[in-house]
Amino acid sequence: MHRRIGLLVNPTAGKNAGARVGTVVADLLEAGGAEVVDLTGLDATRAEAKARRAVAEGAIDALVVAGGDGAVHLGVNICAQTDVPLGIVAVGTGNDNAREVGLPVKDVETAAERILHGQPRPFDLGRVRSVDGTQERWFLGVLCGGFDAVVNERANQMRWPRGPARYNIAIARELPVFAPIPYTLTLDGEEVEARAMLTCVGNGRAYGGGMKVTPDADMTDGLLDVLVVDEIGVPEFLRVFPKVFKGAHTSHPRVSVRRARTVRLDAAGIVAYADGERLFPLPLDVEVVPRAVQILL
Repeated sequence: MHRRIGLLVNPTAGKNAGARVGTVVADLLEAGGAEVVDLTGLDATRAEAKARRAVAEGAIDALVVAGGDGAVHLGVNICAQTDVPLGIVAVGTGNDNAREVGLPVKDVETAAERILHGQPRPFDLGRVRSVDGTQERWFLGVLCGGFDAVVNERANQMRWPRGPARYNIAIARELPVFAPIPYTLTLDGEEVEARAMLTCVGNGRAYGGGMKVTPDADMTDGLLDVLVVDEIGVPEFLRVFPKVFKGAHTSHPRVSVRRARTVRLDAAGIVAYADGERLFPLPLDVEVVPRAVQILL
């Protein structure tokens, strides 16, 4: 059992439910014999800095994050290429990454048991770098850089409404004016030109609350699945897109998936998102790093 556990929660998540969940998790871990180190900060930047120091100084045996895919994204960025395993208490809205690695969702007691008594299992990560080398992030699930990224960008600029309704409104505003995006993709050194509606790089299978956008991706195979939805009309796009929840969209003749270890994604005016979190504008380079993080299962 990991005796000294760093706990990182977003206290304002879920209308301040994060703080209550954090207290419950801490109580369960302490009741199980662990010493809990509170790494929550005033904001995400301070919390990440505290957690990075704790990992770098060997002050904790494991790091636990409580929240949704954003919390998992933060956790993998802290634990990547370290010996400190990541524990996940999935209490967010989508929880795609926790579900994909086989962890319980919205079951705090079972999640705490996994953390106390589970074993670390290695998973691949995607490493994203700006082409000038000044920015770098890791992701566990899916990186998007097409219509879905445009919708995320629009929604993040809106102050009202909150929750899923904001994304529905962003879709309604973007879809009538959306045009296929000219891309240059470089897959393991091979350059491909495309005019695409949607482009995703999947280390995992799902994003957006169960959309299996890269349905055959495997977080342990040392490869990235690159999905491209080529230019189609909006009515056809609306007909194909719902199939993503079952992973059935890949049978459409305008949808392709290729595998690669390295990907350069280039298009004008697009900001990439990964694990639902805003990264930085294209162009960017993505590479898979095998066994880059350990997750407690």
